[in-house]
Amino acid sequence: MSFREIPVSELTFNPFDKIGKEWFLVTAGDEKGYNTMTASWGFMGFIWGKSVFETVIRPSRHTFGFVEKNDLFTASFFGEGYREALGFCGSHSGRDCDKAAETGLTPMFIDGTTAFEQAELIFICRKVYAQDMELSKLDSGLQHFYSDGGSMHKAFVGEIVKVLVKE
Repeated sequence: MSFREIPVSELTFNPFDKIGKEWFLVTAGDEKGYNTMTASWGFMGFIWGKSVFETVIRPSRHTFGFVEKNDLFTASFFGEGYREALGFCGSHSGRDCDKAAETGLTPMFIDGTTAFEQAELIFICRKVYAQDMELSKLDSGLQHFYSDGGSMHKAFVGEIVKVLVKE
């Protein structure tokens, strides 16, 4: 499969649907080691003179360490036919299995990071900011997202340095 690079200004999708309803894989690492996970929390925007993509990850997730230690991460968006694969990647840990092998997804090592050949849209992002979320600063009406006793998410903001679309 081949991809072509487009400028961010050519994107024409609804980010609320793309991120929140269709989901994406956030991935970091390279051919020496990477991990991916399904996410549906994030946003896109413009800050510090840069087009950015943000995702949030709990420290307990295996992917967290990869995003934390690498300068780059990717957000890969897929067609509806990959919903089952995304479900698997969101409910299994890369500590326990090879998600790509289990789902049939093919890793694509590009620009020092990892994405997937089956994606329809890929953002390659360079981390420009990371911040631990704090329960005390979260609206009380949203604190139920953390009532399971799990750790708070950490936000990772990445400058979108490349947008790839499937040809």
